[in-house]
Amino acid sequence: MKILLVSVNASYMHTNLAIRDLKNYAEKFCGNKARGVKSAGAGDVICDRNPAGEGRWKGRGVCPVCPEIQLAEYTINQPVGEVLRGIAASAADWILFSTYIWNAEYVCKLLPEIKKIIPGCVLGAGGPEFGYGAKKYLMNIPALDFVIFGEGEETFREMITECAGTPKSLLSRLADIKGIYYRKEEAAREGAKNAGGASDVESAGEVCDSGEEIAFTGNRDLICNLDDIPFPYPEIVAGTADPDHKIYYYESSRGCPFSCSYCLSSVDKRVRFKSLERACSELQIFLDNNIKLVKFVDRTYNLDENHYIGIWDYIMKHHNGKTMFHFEIEAEYLSEKALDFLQKIPEGMMQFEMGVQSANKKTLAAINRSANVEALAAKVRRIPRTIHQHLDLIAGLPYEDLESFGHSYDFVMDLRPDALQLGFLKILGGTQMEKYAKENGWKWMESPAYETFSTPYLSFEDIAFLKDMETVTDAYWNKGSFACVMNYVFRMVSPWKFLSALVEYGRGVCAFDQARRETYWFELLCDFVMKENNGVFDATNMVGAGDVCDCVLDKNLIYDLLRYDFVRAGKKGNFPEWYKHHYDKDRHRRLLEENGLLENSRIGFAITEYEEFEYNVLAEKPEKEKGHTKVLIRYK
Repeated sequence: MKILLVSVNASYMHTNLAIRDLKNYAEKFCGNKARGVKSAGAGDVICDRNPAGEGRWKGRGVCPVCPEIQLAEYTINQPVGEVLRGIAASAADWILFSTYIWNAEYVCKLLPEIKKIIPGCVLGAGGPEFGYGAKKYLMNIPALDFVIFGEGEETFREMITECAGTPKSLLSRLADIKGIYYRKEEAAREGAKNAGGASDVESAGEVCDSGEEIAFTGNRDLICNLDDIPFPYPEIVAGTADPDHKIYYYESSRGCPFSCSYCLSSVDKRVRFKSLERACSELQIFLDNNIKLVKFVDRTYNLDENHYIGIWDYIMKHHNGKTMFHFEIEAEYLSEKALDFLQKIPEGMMQFEMGVQSANKKTLAAINRSANVEALAAKVRRIPRTIHQHLDLIAGLPYEDLESFGHSYDFVMDLRPDALQLGFLKILGGTQMEKYAKENGWKWMESPAYETFSTPYLSFEDIAFLKDMETVTDAYWNKGSFACVMNYVFRMVSPWKFLSALVEYGRGVCAFDQARRETYWFELLCDFVMKENNGVFDATNMVGAGDVCDCVLDKNLIYDLLRYDFVRAGKKGNFPEWYKHHYDKDRHRRLLEENGLLENSRIGFAITEYEEFEYNVLAEKPEKEKGHTKVLIRYK
């Protein structure tokens, strides 16, 4: 029997942890690896499992009981026909999909077509999207045979052991397996109504157009010992992984004790940890193989001080100088011991993603998050800048209109994160937020990704404005290409008000009508700032609450900093029309000589650029250091 576990990822760089855990767990507990067989000598193989349930199987070839489990990973950017051809080539008996909000629409296109090209296969799905929307998907997709709800390892293992090598027998045994949604009448047609076979099956309260009832077999107990789950990436151990171009996901814990109303992790608060010894031994595999990026998927990493500091300590002591580890942190709950420890972390070892979501205390209380934003900010400021910091806001939360969101935006920008992710509230089925949104007038997309259209506080036009604000935030802050000019501007005026004015200006020149290259954003900012003829930029309406400002920005300084940001980003073959290049070849040569770069003049000129400015653009506060400055920019 062949089983294909399929993931449709958002990008080629991503790897799917779920399908690997299912495969590795099943192979550990359902027989031996390589289809559950051992060499018995003389060409025979033996297996502890037997089709008749007695003794051991012995013979040539492959054990008829143990399945062959294969993985297949695609991306949402691939043509559907191409993916279907790959799935068809597997000739699998069971095909199971891992589903999320970003791939659900794509998977829905695939499922009906698969039954046309592999008519006898059994189709299933799991993951948070289909799991919490099981009734909907089973009712709307006749080709879908069942949905796994919750943790899938034990359910998948039991499916294999119950069905003993006969693919279609799965449909007749679904009622006996915990954690499954299925069509009750379809299972009955397959012979499921054995004596006492479905006594504890619950009706899910939905009936398909065909008259088939959606049934749920009941919740399955969670895996208590996460050490039972094998290391997810045997390809890394085998040396066949792609260390530089793939993101490898890892979990050292499951569950989350918090109750954020918009998050599915709040539905089940039972937290379990891998042993520290086991986690560190697995992290060493990533380190030994020079994996570039490892992302922990622990819903809140810093829950148990001994566990999370223990992992950090191991990483710091055994680091290979290359691997970056990514953690999702609840900054407010970092302990004093943790904050002291973090001061020792060198650059390039860790990055933190920290959800602020809002600075409006009424909003935070409404979504069951701590409203102590002062404590959060104080903790974030103590995290050293050697650790890349990524902070999140969510638009569309209760009580937050544009003005309130602007305050939240400035609150986060005042912390100067390396990146600010402006996200949009998704109304996920099964969350507290879904009930709240239905009762209080939210409107949102009914299909994945369930993103908010409007709220009692934000119109659809407001949301559209925030989408453009997301674009300029990414272009002018997150990418780091405008660091010098934005650090000056954001010290002087409200980041929210400045970028809001830039959005309005950009809309007037159709800046957001299509995807734009980085060079375009330089030109747009230059036009926006220099549109007035006098030497100052009127910032009267851009001062943040409580700020003291002369209400003007120095246009000449902004232009100098913009030119410096542009030229430091890389060697330019040609300079755009907006850029005034002040070049002196003799001075360039003298600076090369002073810096020991004239041994090969051709290479020296090729790897550097010379520019002159009215201000000291290299200063921390260039507005205080006006004066002719000659700069040699050296490229890596």
